[in-house]
Amino acid sequence: MRIRSLGVIDDAVVELSPGFTAVTGETGAGKTMVVTSLGLLLGGRADPALVRIGSKAAVVEGRVVLPPGAPAALRAEEAGAELDDGALLISRTVSAEGRSRAHVGGRSVPVGLLAELADDLVAVHGQTDQQGLLRPARQRQALDRYAGDAVAVPLEKYTGAYRRLRAVAVELEEITTRARERAQEADLLRFGLDEIAAVEPLPGEDAELAAEAERLGHAESLASAAQAAHAALAGNPEDPEGIDANTLVAGAHRALESVRAHDPALGALAERIGELGILLADVAGELAGYADDLDADPLRLAAVEERRAALTQLTRKYGDSVDSVLQWAQQGSARLLELDGDDERIAELTAERDGLRTELSQLAQALTDARVEAASRFASDVTAELASLAMPHARVTFDIRQTEDPEGVEVDGRSVAYGPSGADEVELLLAPHPGAQPRPIAKGASGGELSRVMLAVEVVFAGSDPVPTYLFDEVDAGVGGKAAVEVGRRLAKLARSAQVVVVTHLPQVAAFADRQLLVEKTVDGSVTRSGVTVLEGEDRIRELSRMLAGQEDSVTARAHAEELLAAARADA
Repeated sequence: MRIRSLGVIDDAVVELSPGFTAVTGETGAGKTMVVTSLGLLLGGRADPALVRIGSKAAVVEGRVVLPPGAPAALRAEEAGAELDDGALLISRTVSAEGRSRAHVGGRSVPVGLLAELADDLVAVHGQTDQQGLLRPARQRQALDRYAGDAVAVPLEKYTGAYRRLRAVAVELEEITTRARERAQEADLLRFGLDEIAAVEPLPGEDAELAAEAERLGHAESLASAAQAAHAALAGNPEDPEGIDANTLVAGAHRALESVRAHDPALGALAERIGELGILLADVAGELAGYADDLDADPLRLAAVEERRAALTQLTRKYGDSVDSVLQWAQQGSARLLELDGDDERIAELTAERDGLRTELSQLAQALTDARVEAASRFASDVTAELASLAMPHARVTFDIRQTEDPEGVEVDGRSVAYGPSGADEVELLLAPHPGAQPRPIAKGASGGELSRVMLAVEVVFAGSDPVPTYLFDEVDAGVGGKAAVEVGRRLAKLARSAQVVVVTHLPQVAAFADRQLLVEKTVDGSVTRSGVTVLEGEDRIRELSRMLAGQEDSVTARAHAEELLAAARADA
């Protein structure tokens, strides 16, 4: 990796060994920046506060060698990346303003792709992971991860059924708790529908009645006007000498008919006058019929106004017009059917709820059985690891229990509480020596014991879920003496099958490394390209002496350092 402008690091190159690489240095020298850099390459959160003061951006570049056909290589190629002789070039840039960019194989990619690749490339374990594993919820997740498909398959089904049960329960609660409100709504709807049904309005009836009321209210003036218009067109029987439009038009038509043979244009006008006469006769006939049919009955007018008043009562409550009232009635009927169907819906939901609870009971039982089986193997493997970490008499077990709840699901013949991950409460227990009662690791382990337990857990994970590279950030905190030697020996053993990078302050651990890197600050407080060096020979002995006694030139410390290196090489 090349790291530029990140924290205390100005510009440095970190070359990691294919086997076991130990990263050492004084406190505050920037060792943790190596972990942070790798985290950025793996899609970790970009914090602009990490950018070195005075720089515009921090840049981390890495070259990752991938085996042919590795999932990470295939995924990178799908994203358009190109491999460089079997290696993948990855870079991450974080600006001081907080913007972040990622490149893989020469192609700009979303940062999320780095996280996808990381799943198949590197497992990072640090003190934060230790603290997380103290929580029972994380311990359950760890056990589930170790169990693999035996837990993952029923857990996926369980989660789906659990979510559906929650949705059904919410709907049931809504229907039952709002029963009174829904009953009141149903009563109001029935009243309105009954009121509308009693009037029996017809579509558009209000507009038709308004027109009829207008006509009836002016019947006399309408009849008088129709009669006057009829007399003007067809003549008045009481005035035989009067001149009307029909008579005049007929005279004009006769005048032209007598001479139309002499000029076609005049003949055309005669035809048009003839059509005008026909139209006048038709209009006159309709006027006579209108006058005869006009109903001036006051009783009919009163009936119309009464009907209009009944319709107005409806439009005041249910719509602006009769058509709107009818639409309200249609929607109200549908809603009333829905409300009246609550009892049936409650029965359906209750049946579904009971079925889901039965299904959850079966799946929860399957999860418990799978976890119990995996816990036995997991605890046995971790206990075996502890024996190689200077805790030969320690014993790790899992406490898998449930809390009784009469409203819960049935597991092992008991009704127990359940949640989104099943009914099990999982807790890792440690008995550090024979005769000791197993206690939760958060309470029953010292700092050094806790570090070794967590390291053992991670090593077990490494065997069940292997990745090419493991990064441990001071997981040996609180360990010393013989236990530290065993931690170093165990890490060296893990490095035989994978690349292992350890940030450590323990010389017993660093002595087992195939390569030791020293991180040093310059006098101005920064780490430059020359600030990350590979230690060999005398330089490595000096650094181990400093780690042992705080004095590089102490004769006793140098002898101890040489002894550590010799023992580690002999063990390899």
